[in-house]
Amino acid sequence: MNATAAVLTKLNHPLVIRELELPSLLRGQVLVKVLYSGVCRSQLMEIKGGRGEDPWIPHLLGHEGSGVVVSVGDGITKVSPGDGVILGWIKGVGLEAPGAIYTSEGQKINSGKVTTFSNYTIVSENRLVKKPTELPFDVAVLFGCALPTGAGMVINELKPTSSDSIALIGLGGIGLSALIALKALGLQKIIAIDISEKKLGLAKSLGADHIINPNKDNLRKNIFALTGQGVDFCIESGGQISTIELGFSIIKKTGKLLFASHPPNGELIKISPHELIGGKKISGSWGGATAPDRDIPSMFTLFDNAKIPLNALLTKRYTLQSINLALNDLENGKVFRPLIVMDH
Repeated sequence: MNATAAVLTKLNHPLVIRELELPSLLRGQVLVKVLYSGVCRSQLMEIKGGRGEDPWIPHLLGHEGSGVVVSVGDGITKVSPGDGVILGWIKGVGLEAPGAIYTSEGQKINSGKVTTFSNYTIVSENRLVKKPTELPFDVAVLFGCALPTGAGMVINELKPTSSDSIALIGLGGIGLSALIALKALGLQKIIAIDISEKKLGLAKSLGADHIINPNKDNLRKNIFALTGQGVDFCIESGGQISTIELGFSIIKKTGKLLFASHPPNGELIKISPHELIGGKKISGSWGGATAPDRDIPSMFTLFDNAKIPLNALLTKRYTLQSINLALNDLENGKVFRPLIVMDH
């Protein structure tokens, strides 16, 4: 059986579409027919070498998707052939299997425990969650990375009360997912911050109470006019050292900054030790502290009951053959969360 995949063959070069021969399944591995894949800024960083040396090239990419189980290896108890599933990078329950090694034109093609830039993929059991029946396959992609991370940061880590003020810096998939969770929980003072008027417009339509464009408005003046002493919480997902430092500067003295950024490897943030001593807090988030098997069904129920239009985050669809266009559009802010529609 073969698969069509987008392969990273060289850093700072476009992905190459290749035909892959699928290996036999090992213990703990699941073969999935991928219907949809998301594209995340994490993949942009990998392609550009932002995580340092990459010894696994050539390899597959992608860590959020949805599809249907085709077959399972030994030891699998969580899913069965025919099950609709969500693929994600956050480790859940089940067996931990090694990444599959594919073959293309006599060359080994490496992969991780989950990859989604292909129309068929071999995934570790613990990177799969059964898809809620009522959840459409296209929207289900959001539950592979963006929603568990952004909503998880709100629900599992910050746990704000309805009276808390919160700023969101960066309105990509994670920032908008955090916004959706805050609205579903009934928060009344949500401040959305981005340099894209298009993203700010979407945030407003999704329920942001205030929007600020730092290129047009005095950010700090506006924040302190709205809150007095600064926000109680800030979620930062802008992907830059400068936006992390900005988030730390606008929280109040007892506030907390939680960030999910992926700045290039080796870059360091600068913050004042005195502000930490004074009570400010800062920490990074690993997938919103989400336990996928526990949290994804409850997140879906929360958003469904609150009638949150999750499909508003999926603004443009691409074929696998046009995945480099999707990556370029994401990098240049032309799309919020590209959706790759697989051909079979």
